[in-house]
Order: sequence, then structure tokens, then C-alpha cells
Amino acid sequence: MHHRGDFAGGGTVKINLVALNIGIVGLPNVGKSTLFNAITKNTALVANYAFATIDPNIGVVNLPDPRLQVLEQMFNSHKVVPATVSFVDIAGIVQGASQGEGLGNQFLANIRETDAICQVVRAFKGTEVIHVEGNVDPARDIATINTELALADLQTLEKTLPRLEKAARASKSDAHQLEVVKQVYQCLSEGSALSEKIATLSDIDSAIIKTLSLLTVKPTIYVFNASDQELQDQNYRKELIELVQPAPAIFLDAQLESELVDLSDADALELLKEQGQTESGLSQLTRVGFDILGLQTFLTAGEKEVRAWEIRKGTKAPQAAGTIHTDFERGFIKAQVVSYDDLVAAGSLLEARNQGKVRSEGKDYIMQEGDVVEFMFNV
Repeated sequence: MHHRGDFAGGGTVKINLVALNIGIVGLPNVGKSTLFNAITKNTALVANYAFATIDPNIGVVNLPDPRLQVLEQMFNSHKVVPATVSFVDIAGIVQGASQGEGLGNQFLANIRETDAICQVVRAFKGTEVIHVEGNVDPARDIATINTELALADLQTLEKTLPRLEKAARASKSDAHQLEVVKQVYQCLSEGSALSEKIATLSDIDSAIIKTLSLLTVKPTIYVFNASDQELQDQNYRKELIELVQPAPAIFLDAQLESELVDLSDADALELLKEQGQTESGLSQLTRVGFDILGLQTFLTAGEKEVRAWEIRKGTKAPQAAGTIHTDFERGFIKAQVVSYDDLVAAGSLLEARNQGKVRSEGKDYIMQEGDVVEFMFNV
């Protein structure tokens, strides 16, 4: 018997979550806690989570997506469910963390479990909050944290190398793995950017590095916590962007962000306009974070609900269907797909069908950002 998972995915339960998260790190007194407070005030509790409660150090934020409101009106939907991004508040770090200083061991254990890093850097120069190092120096602060991550990775490799050296005597593949690990160790020892080294390696070599669970290869976003004065200083912003390139840089006022979440959407927008901004820093961070995690969305729409589903980039149609329900993947027949832009241009799903914009895609179809999908399956 054939079934249709209607464009809303209504009545189904999302059980295959893409469980990826971003760890928020920073030195003391840089605004990390203030930013995380803003995130937790924004925390979204929706019914499709596979867990009943959220750990106190995890904030789940809705991904801003104006397409959902457009589809809500088009389909006269009863509910809208956006995609989400999870942020984890990591224990504070100080110089010497890799040697166990402060909460170093806890910091390193927690950050190892995350999929990306959000490094909060103090850019505001006011004296009312004392900097742990006595003065504001973003370059020094970034170097401090990155050095601790590199030292921790060197320790990891020092424990791994003896085992690999023993295995390499009996296996060519292990010998190759040993050579790759030695290259990584040398790169970190020299203080070189490991991400640049990985870019020159083959897919096989990159896969070997991935098995090492290194901290320095995690994708990183730099969040510069600035006051209004620094936010308006374009030369200062340019200096900071150049400092972290090619990693993305977000500029925000963490204190302002924590105030915005207590306001209505209209009042929050008005306050942002007064600051010369059109979007909150948290919204920017969520969008950039979603992308840096390697995620994209597909959409379902109908009278019951409009929903954005998060999947990894490169996901094929059956696996995308499985994010809605395992039955959809197990019995996958085909996917009826229309791009969001084509659907909106047509004005309705019926008209999109009449114009030949709704395509029938099979099991090898790679999902594209903004696909509006109906899955057909047989169980």
C-alpha cells in the first residue's frame, strides 16, 4: 500500500535528529555568559525533540527563516516549526588549561564533544569590566585560547603515536596513518594553521585526521563582543575580521542581545534600528552556525504545519525522508519536489504543478537548500 507523507509531514514524529552543536568558549569577563543567557532566553522547546528536557548548559535556538511565514500564509497552516541550532556553554578557559589550570580538564572534555566552536572575544574597551589580562587585546586573547587547543591536541597525538608506531610495523595502511599523524603533530608543533594543512590533503588523509577528534580542526566562528562605539568603528571591525580570516566573524553587543529577547519583535527591531542594525547578532550567529555545521534545510508545507527540517549538506532524498520518520526512508518510493522560489512565483502548489515545476525525484536525488518536498513511501 502506497502512502503519501503530505507536504506538511503532519502527524509524523521526527526521530532521526541531526544532533550537532556549537560550543561557546571564551576567557573570563569577555561576555560569554551574557551571550549564553541571551541564547537560553531564546531556547526553543518544540515537540519534535527526542528528549523531554534540555540540559542547563544547552540552548536551542530557532533558525531565522522568513520563508516559513510565506508558506504559512500560502497553505493557511496551523503551525510553524523552524529548524534549530544547539549551543553548548563550555566551562571557562584560562592560560594553562591544557595543563589542568582552572577548569582546564573540564573545558577540554566538553569542547571535544562539540561539532564546532564559537569563540567569544572581548572587543569592548570600557574599564567598568576588568579584563583578566589587565587590558583589551583581541589578538592576544584569541592566541591564548587557540594555543591551549593546540597544546591539548599535541598531548592527544603524543598518546596516539606510540600505538600507531607499533601497528605500522605490521600494516601498510597503519604506516600511512602514522605518517599523516606525524605531519599533523609537526604542523601543530610549529604553530601552523592545521586547517590550511588539511586543505592540501586527500580525502583519505582528511578522514584519518577526523578519527583523531582534534580540537584545532573544528570549524570556528569568532564572536566579537563590542559596545556601540566599537560596533560603529568600521576600521576596528576590519582589523578584527582580518585577524580571523577565513573564519567567519560576528559583531554584537552581548548585553544588548540579552535585553532584546525580553522585547516584542517590533520593539526589538526598533531598538536595533536605533543602533544602526537591521538584525540581531544572535540571529546572525545562528545562521552562520547552521552553515558552519554543514547543515541545510528542506521544507514541508500543508494545512497542518509548515516545517523546516535540518539535514547535512549532500543528503539524498531517502535519508532526508528518514528525518521525518524511519518509515519514510525504509519504504521510500519517490519525492515530489518543487523549489521554494518556483512555488512562490507560481503562487500555489496547484499552479506550480500546472506549470511543471513539481519534479518527481528518486533515491539518488541530492537534496537542495529550500526544496519543498512531499515524500511517497510504501510500508
